[in-house]
Amino acid sequence: MKRILNEVTERIRERSAPTRKAYLHRIDQMVARPRGTDRLGCANVAHAFAAMPNNDKLRVIVEKAPNIGIVTAYNEMLSAHQPYVEFPEIIRKEAHKYGATVQVAGGVPAMCDGITQGEPGMELSLFSRDTIAMSTAIALSHDVFDAALLLGVCDKIVPGLLIGALQFGHLPCIFVPAGPMSTGLDNTEKSKVREKFAQGMVGRQELLDSESAAYHGPGTCTFYGTANSNQMLLEAMGLHIPGAAFVHPHDELRACLTRESVRAVLENVQNQRYMPIGRMVDERVIVNAIVALLATGGSTNHCIHWIAVARSAGIIIDWTDFSDLSDATPLLARVYPNGKADVNQFQDAGGPAFVIRELIEGGFMHEDVNSVVIGGLRDYCKKPSTDGKNLNWSDLPLESPDESILRSASKPFSASGGLRLLTGNLGRSVIKTSSVPEDRQIIEAPAIIFNAQEELLEAFDRGELEKDFVAVVRFQGPRANGMPELHKLTPPLSVLQGKGFKVAIVTDGRMSGASGKVPAAIHVCPEALADGPIGKVRDGDIIRLNSIAGTLNALVDEDIWQSRTNATMSESQRSNNAHGMGRELFGGMRRHVLSAEEGAVTWL
Repeated sequence: MKRILNEVTERIRERSAPTRKAYLHRIDQMVARPRGTDRLGCANVAHAFAAMPNNDKLRVIVEKAPNIGIVTAYNEMLSAHQPYVEFPEIIRKEAHKYGATVQVAGGVPAMCDGITQGEPGMELSLFSRDTIAMSTAIALSHDVFDAALLLGVCDKIVPGLLIGALQFGHLPCIFVPAGPMSTGLDNTEKSKVREKFAQGMVGRQELLDSESAAYHGPGTCTFYGTANSNQMLLEAMGLHIPGAAFVHPHDELRACLTRESVRAVLENVQNQRYMPIGRMVDERVIVNAIVALLATGGSTNHCIHWIAVARSAGIIIDWTDFSDLSDATPLLARVYPNGKADVNQFQDAGGPAFVIRELIEGGFMHEDVNSVVIGGLRDYCKKPSTDGKNLNWSDLPLESPDESILRSASKPFSASGGLRLLTGNLGRSVIKTSSVPEDRQIIEAPAIIFNAQEELLEAFDRGELEKDFVAVVRFQGPRANGMPELHKLTPPLSVLQGKGFKVAIVTDGRMSGASGKVPAAIHVCPEALADGPIGKVRDGDIIRLNSIAGTLNALVDEDIWQSRTNATMSESQRSNNAHGMGRELFGGMRRHVLSAEEGAVTWL
């Protein structure tokens, strides 16, 4: 693995040399400036601190105390973000102990994909990431901060905050999570009720009771989707206080870790330690994040998001990098949907600390990287605890206490990370294979074309899908409709697979961090609206999805294939995707967005 790790890292470094050099040069220019209160005009400074208590004004202006900016994703719609209502005051009180000041620099929007799943609002979801990045930039553009604390947890929020913060790469930054909700209804049982509802075996009330028992309190949802994958990646990148990811919002340890983030970010402001986020997040740190994702069977959404994150630091990565690292990264965790455990059980078994330790010891990660704490990445191999006043970190047991959830690198669940790049005459796509049954790794079946997810659901309800088939769901890419997650398709396809039919999905859309047991070739590039070959597929064409060989092809005579024209998106569908629920305001993003493999970036 060390050879592959170094080879991939080196080719990323070479590929990124011009853009990374330019990025670091911009950081150096920002660092060379006087502090904001000394540089800005008097009216600017007066406006910046007008609402501060007089003693804080004295600290920041006269005594030149560090001023920490908070960018928060607090709202009451996301269970994971509701606890943030108390965080600014905790942070402010702790900063005062060190003679520093704090201002909430700004808030960023944060939408819940669980609420908008399958609804028109979901078409704003992917683009909310770049909206959050821009909102972060607006917050920090007041330019009077010496450091920043970033309060966000969920799907698009963490990537958006990180992209925004990296535009201010001269600032030391730390992410401050809020933690997962307590365990509710078992995720496997929840999925069974969903499948029963899809078959008409239970009614709406039973489904609602099930969902409410699963999603029942403050904190992130407990399955290992995009939100919790975010937390794993931030730990592996050294952007959290070590061990902060999966501590319940109301555990006393949570408040201790939040206070510690203040001490650590101030330590990073000091000249002898000065550690700005733009210098810290280098090629090795990005590779470490990818390896951590692969080793835990994390969200496929990060095949998009972390490409965008890397680009914002002048680093260029692609799906070949993901796939090559996956081939050499052992799968160490089984967390739902790749297993039965939830993130609380994952944490109890050792959590991110166990995974990072095993990856470092096995030579699967770069250890010689900087982090937000002086000890570096080794500090992320320990478990935090508190006596109510002080924080302590202790070593984990050498062996996993539950090998059904976590394994050592010497005896992994799988020798590879379970993410594959698929190539062929349908373009480039990715598939998450870590939870797909062995007998479903290769699917060959006739195509059924759907131009919207609703069409597939209606066909299922009519009983037309009781057979082997590959669902080709197109016009779901970033340019077409903002690339909404198609998670609503999981229950009916799971039902059909459970009946013994060979089924798969091929789409230029997303299937979310909850991608599961049904083979899904997702993020197909180029997308249909960009004249991608997925638009050439016709009903009845035989599609061969081979996740072992890494290929995705329509088995159509080459002459016939080349003679076909691409299907076009109907005017009614275009109009529907462009209006309602605020979609009008995102028309510019749809027109200018790059491909999924380029991070679905709208700002280049």
